[in-house]
Amino acid sequence: MEKWKKNLYVVFFAQMIAITGMSFIVPFLPFYVRQIGITDVKMAAQWTGWIMSAPALVMVIASPLWGFLADRVGRKPMVERALFGSSIVIFLMAWASNIQQLLFLRLLQGLLTGTVAACIALISASSPSKKMGFSLGLLQTGVFLGTFLGPLLGGISADILGFRNSFKITAVLLFFAGWLVFFLVEENFSPSGAKKNNIVFNKIKALIFTDKLIPIMFFVLFIFRFSIKLITPIISLFVEMIAPNSNHVSVLTGIMFALTGLMSAFSAMNIGKLIENAPSKNILLLIISLIGSGFFFLAQGFVINIVQFAFLRLCLGLFYGAITPIVNTIISLSTPLKHQGKIFGVSSSITFLGSVFGPITGGYIMVQFNISTVFILAGSLLLITGLIFPIFVEKIKILTFFRLKND
Repeated sequence: MEKWKKNLYVVFFAQMIAITGMSFIVPFLPFYVRQIGITDVKMAAQWTGWIMSAPALVMVIASPLWGFLADRVGRKPMVERALFGSSIVIFLMAWASNIQQLLFLRLLQGLLTGTVAACIALISASSPSKKMGFSLGLLQTGVFLGTFLGPLLGGISADILGFRNSFKITAVLLFFAGWLVFFLVEENFSPSGAKKNNIVFNKIKALIFTDKLIPIMFFVLFIFRFSIKLITPIISLFVEMIAPNSNHVSVLTGIMFALTGLMSAFSAMNIGKLIENAPSKNILLLIISLIGSGFFFLAQGFVINIVQFAFLRLCLGLFYGAITPIVNTIISLSTPLKHQGKIFGVSSSITFLGSVFGPITGGYIMVQFNISTVFILAGSLLLITGLIFPIFVEKIKILTFFRLKND
């Protein structure tokens, strides 16, 4: 098997395991916040927003630094750092006794983690440009399979084994993924020559703003992540509201995440093939995906039972899953190989900004208005982005979007 394929499949599997672990805790985190002392429902929603935003807040600063380091020492060490670091910190979360300790550990997690960006940089550097759409699509499929398996298994684990044991399981999964990368991934890394940081920064800044498509993609990533994360701190409470007689809210929440993750994995896997075969249609596909995601998010604000909610979550995944592979492919093919670590570091920071402000805003909106308003806002933002997106790209020629790099 060719080395790039071996790396791709190993990282795909490791990424799937890592995201399964990361999303393992999502269904029960609001209830864990209650368990360690925050009993008021609205305060629990606000604190959950802060707890979920905390890693991303640190990642905004740390991610570009890890990206610069990746271009100096290699992408593989950055993947290992993210996996092993996350494993240790999440293991410690099982012993948090109050909300302040949990918040500190989540901030520390943000400093050490960043698996998705590290894996994207590694695969982008090792895959042929003609296979970039397939490679990044498969990698994103691993992410969505993880978001399918993680909440589902996490909800079951929380109900059967308890919250603290579920954190320990998460840590074991991440540690195992780290060892897979350590033993099986091969990287022939040649560091670029030493340069002054201000010169490198100026080159990256020039690259971002010379190719007008890159800042547009950054904007799309921010809006997309912000909208997705708006509902993260309140979805468990929403499920509790529309299924008031259920004794297994964590499991139901896990199923809701799993439905979206499963359909997203299907979408990401197939969109990668479509990108490879028809790159000129990427912009149209991205517009359709944004509008479709916005519509099905908005509709969730009007459901009255769990069956309606499950159907809309399933439909959401079909459009939601296509956005990230398309955007990452465009960024990768628009960036010289030697600068990809830095560009994906900046891309990650933009994404993490959405992850910072999304949960905080979602918790605040719930307190000030109601849960349904959070879904309506998330859907409206994606719809508007999809509708105005063609205005920003109308005058940019498609050929400049997809400059093929030397294999």
